[in-house]
Amino acid sequence: MDRGGLPSARSRSIDLETWSNASVPPLRDPRELVVELHQRHLPPPGTTVIGVLDHDHRVVASASVSTRPQVTDGWQHRNAILGQLRRVIPHDLRLATPRRTAVLLHCREGALGWIEQDGAWMWALRDAASLHGLRCGAYVTLTPAGWQVIGDGRIGRSPHSGSWAGRPLHAVSELPQREPRAAAAEPTRAVRPWYPIAPTGPEHARRAAH
Repeated sequence: MDRGGLPSARSRSIDLETWSNASVPPLRDPRELVVELHQRHLPPPGTTVIGVLDHDHRVVASASVSTRPQVTDGWQHRNAILGQLRRVIPHDLRLATPRRTAVLLHCREGALGWIEQDGAWMWALRDAASLHGLRCGAYVTLTPAGWQVIGDGRIGRSPHSGSWAGRPLHAVSELPQREPRAAAAEPTRAVRPWYPIAPTGPEHARRAAH
């Protein structure tokens, strides 16, 4: 504990062994989930996507946050995740048993396996899920080598941390959000939740007229 009575930054992290023994519910189809969340948010390195799954493992809500690499405190990550959850989906705190599951897709540079940075995000996911009445689900990393479900062992080559740059874009709004220089001092930045984009342009206007 620190002097203010809060857990120390070191305790706001989960090691790989603890996570592997935590009975995190397995993903039914990890590649399908990774592809869906990636297509919704096109996360570049430094972006973490929060997904909420229903009992059928369908994504019912998602959002993303962007952080600076030097931020390694799970407390700040937890606050960022919780803030986004509150924006995109009502809490389930009145339920005796969680009916929905929160998962994370963290896009970063570095090795495919677990690193210390992941421990802080896993702690954040577990704490934020509990505070929002959700079940704590899988933690997935997206690196240059591909994706991996941490503690699960399932991996894939595509998408990877550079896939966002190679995907054809149909609108400027599909470009990943960048942190403004004036806000560089902020450790965590929220990225707008994903919503479908209505088609635009002359061709669409002609069709609409008929």
